[in-house]
Amino acid sequence: MRIITGKYKGRHFDIPRSFKARPTTDFAKENIFNVLVQYVDFEDATALDLFSGTGSISLELLSRGCSQVVSVEMDRDHHRFIQECIKKLGGQGIIPIRGDVFRFIKSCKQQYDIIFADPPYALKELPQIPDLVIEKQLLKENGIFVFEHGKDYDFSQHPNFVEHRSYGSVNFSLFRATETPSE
Repeated sequence: MRIITGKYKGRHFDIPRSFKARPTTDFAKENIFNVLVQYVDFEDATALDLFSGTGSISLELLSRGCSQVVSVEMDRDHHRFIQECIKKLGGQGIIPIRGDVFRFIKSCKQQYDIIFADPPYALKELPQIPDLVIEKQLLKENGIFVFEHGKDYDFSQHPNFVEHRSYGSVNFSLFRATETPSE
């Protein structure tokens, strides 16, 4: 796993072979981040990485200038790996949380500029995740939610849907928090 660009560009982390996580490919990661620069200024942004797996997205967000990245992962070994990666980068900017993403979403009181979610493609609750993120108001006004999913899902009818991108077998649907009406 490598960091594509930014402050930590080129840094490599060896993922243990025993990991069950399916990290986003470098090709897909590079392309989706090239799209995201049209939507968000990473400098000093706050980010949330749900189902963070290896921490690849969290590390990329930090490298690109996010001031804070909250990384939520339930698997103990994956969480420990993310902590080790953070230490190798100096221990600043990423807050690793070991826990259930759905419980985190329900109890979260913070809002973020960018939210990434890369759940297991076979997760039965996968189709509900965009609604949970939007309804819980986890995105700041005009924030962007990047949802990685398998090819069998189509979120284009969702009221907050912005666009869909596909890179090989990796699919991303982007959602935006709507502006709150001014009074």
